[in-house]
Amino acid sequence: MRRKKRLKKPDLHKGVFILPNLFTTMNLFCGFYSVAASIKGEFMRAAIAIIVGAFFDAVDGRVARATKSTSRFGIEYDSLADLICFGMAPGIMLYLWALPSTGRLGWAAGFLFMACGALRLARFNAQFGTISSSHFVGLPIPAAAGMCAATVLFFHRFDVTPEEVQKFALPILALAYILSFLMVSTIKYNSFKSPGLYREKSFEVLVAVLLVMVLIATEAAISLFAIGALYISSGPAGALLRLRKTGAAPAEETETAKESVL
Repeated sequence: MRRKKRLKKPDLHKGVFILPNLFTTMNLFCGFYSVAASIKGEFMRAAIAIIVGAFFDAVDGRVARATKSTSRFGIEYDSLADLICFGMAPGIMLYLWALPSTGRLGWAAGFLFMACGALRLARFNAQFGTISSSHFVGLPIPAAAGMCAATVLFFHRFDVTPEEVQKFALPILALAYILSFLMVSTIKYNSFKSPGLYREKSFEVLVAVLLVMVLIATEAAISLFAIGALYISSGPAGALLRLRKTGAAPAEETETAKESVL
């Protein structure tokens, strides 16, 4: 009699590492706390929770790579946590904070932000390992969420109450739609993961980081808003520059060809 071959069950414990997934869990908690704070009308706390979640999100990947504990489980778990903290939490926060007066456009903007964030994460997972790590394709969802949080902190810095924020409902509505579009676009954004950036110009990078830290410590709300706005606008600005260069190159070739004929 032939013995039946036993199917080997996948050992999930081999793909689950405590330390990096602990940071991912903290990111998930920050997203939950942000949603709870937004429902209670505590938008300042909701925005801070998103920013703290971005810190945990930045740390978990680096810890996983440093300890050589990267896994497919960690990548999927990180995406789920990101969707809560950087997709759903900012969408709910923006709607409850500034968009109730806009009606359907308001809740549609909140939902679209979350949906585009989910699409952005799904595309990132599908392209993982197949594209260069020196840039992101589309605006990263933590950057989009950070811009939403920085906007809330910026208004709070100038003592603008939630009731007074309603006067700025249309610009904030436009911001939500623009961020949603940028997340699912193919515009390239710098990932700051290029090895040469930290090896060849280590002193310049150190000075820049120290300057940013001083600015954030002095005026956190204004500095975060300005840094977020600069990074978000860097993508479209870079795309326009590349478009102008590619348009200028064929024109120069045509002029050279004419001169050679003459």
